[in-house]
Amino acid sequence: MDIRNIAIIAHVDHGKTTLVDQLLRQSGAFRDHQAVAERALDRNDLERERGITILAKCTSVMWRSAAAGGEEMTRINIVDTPGHADFGGEVERILNMVDGALVLVDAAEGVLPQTKFVVGKALARGIHPIVVVNKVDRADARADEVHTEVFDLFAALGASDSQLDFPMLYASGRQGWADTSLDGPRKDLSALFDLVLRHVPAPKVAPEAPFAMVASILDYDNFLGRVLTGRVEQGRAKLNMPVKVLHADGRVVETGRLTKLMSFRGLDRVPVEEAEAGDIIAVAGLAEGTVPDTIGAPELAAPLPAIPVDPPTLAMTFRINDGPLAGREGKKVTSRQIRERLFREAEGNVAIKVTDSNETEAFEVAGRGELQLGVLIETMRREGFELCIGRPRVLTRRNPDTGAREEPMEEALVDVDEPFTGVVVEKLSRRKGELRDMRPSGGGKVRLTFAIPSRGLIGYHNEFLTDTRGTGIMNRMFAGYGTWKGPIEGRRNGSLISTEHGEAVHYALFYIQERGTLFVDPGDKVYQGMILGENSRGSDLEVNPIKEKKLTNIRAAGKDDAMLLTPPRRMSLEQAIAYVEDDELVEVTPGAIRLRKRHLDPHERKRSERRAEADSEAA
Repeated sequence: MDIRNIAIIAHVDHGKTTLVDQLLRQSGAFRDHQAVAERALDRNDLERERGITILAKCTSVMWRSAAAGGEEMTRINIVDTPGHADFGGEVERILNMVDGALVLVDAAEGVLPQTKFVVGKALARGIHPIVVVNKVDRADARADEVHTEVFDLFAALGASDSQLDFPMLYASGRQGWADTSLDGPRKDLSALFDLVLRHVPAPKVAPEAPFAMVASILDYDNFLGRVLTGRVEQGRAKLNMPVKVLHADGRVVETGRLTKLMSFRGLDRVPVEEAEAGDIIAVAGLAEGTVPDTIGAPELAAPLPAIPVDPPTLAMTFRINDGPLAGREGKKVTSRQIRERLFREAEGNVAIKVTDSNETEAFEVAGRGELQLGVLIETMRREGFELCIGRPRVLTRRNPDTGAREEPMEEALVDVDEPFTGVVVEKLSRRKGELRDMRPSGGGKVRLTFAIPSRGLIGYHNEFLTDTRGTGIMNRMFAGYGTWKGPIEGRRNGSLISTEHGEAVHYALFYIQERGTLFVDPGDKVYQGMILGENSRGSDLEVNPIKEKKLTNIRAAGKDDAMLLTPPRRMSLEQAIAYVEDDELVEVTPGAIRLRKRHLDPHERKRSERRAEADSEAA
């Protein structure tokens, strides 16, 4: 059968998953009147809640080729990829499975950092992308300007002459049409289907060679166990055939059988007896094979080449919850359970690295960014884990030539209303950001481009939203390593720290709120060393949140009613992780997110501060 393998790549929220919905509908993958959820491929609860794709997923459609007189059916395997830079590891290994790519670009927002990242990876693989300017039905669409931006991007990324001669379509994924011109009939997506068949080459494979495929995706199934997905590069895969798994260095990881062989049909994985070279399949029955190992016939001599993945840039410490409330809300609280879960995650997610920490009952987890690690923590929290998370820190390296210390750098693209330009430039400059470009982007907005250390953006997003009254949009992308920029100022305010254990009282919180911003409500459980709020000054302040009002025989009518509390500031998980300082932790349980000091005892905190001061003076 004729096969085409394509990936859909784009910046976050440019319409990839919505377009796939329409491709499935118009190809007949859904039955008439079948109830299908919007963004059908985003099956994960977190994906639906956040409206983003976190895990790459495969689907398949059949299309009748117009070039063959409408007789020959072609299977188009489609891989929907994440659009956020933190999940770039998913995108990189998916490109190993495909021969073509649809690059979606929002007709209003244009080229954004992740567009640059994914297009650069695709061009380096030798892929000739199809460009789709999506959402041209938006009122603020500027399709022709975006077309020019895409061409400039390809040129800047070193595209070959043939790659620069890319085909382009205008589309509305939500309305379900694509055309070669803006004034086309706007009926359906047949122009896109036909262009894929004409432009994307069939897989170049060796059907007579021994079976071999590279595992590109690993997931777990309640019935099948570990399921590995990849493209058959050579030979044929057959149900129950003996196979061996080879590591990239040629070492044999394990031997076994393909106890389950599945191909993709619409949204489903369908069992098949065999699969031919070029097809994307999922296999089960292997206990140790993982991404990016090679699965092959016993006579296979060497592993297939796999794409190297960019290294992690950010690390956090995951510890057991050793606070007074530990074990009350979660079922998985031991270091052994946490360790098993983290190493299982690292096995399937090549962008995450897990190592044992120097601290007792703690682990170092390194990844691409705060969002990626935040998603992992939120997933574990929903699975019943209790954790304490340390402040994120960047992973530096030594320049191999000069020996100089280098740190990860990012390109930040900021869209703000003109009145807020000054405060954003000032704040990012204090965080060692360098303004590279500044230009109007229409509608009274300005687009600022910064080169900034990754650690300069940790904890900045909340401040950014406050400074821009919630109207600013910031996109960021890893841009390589640069010279260490020196110390960067952190949070300027201290913490309000509880001195007691119990439940917070309205009377006590009323007087505490005069000192700063509260994070807790009356009735919330508190304990010694827990952070109750942000001090209005730069130093920490210890307060008693359970102090009751002394009772007397004298009552003034309405006096207690006048003790109004300002609603507390509630932080999301990512906000809490970005907020804490080096001597603070985020306590994460299935029922709550709390902030606390690393050392709960005030005397131990003082001793720790003195040791830190002595170390800094010695350095």
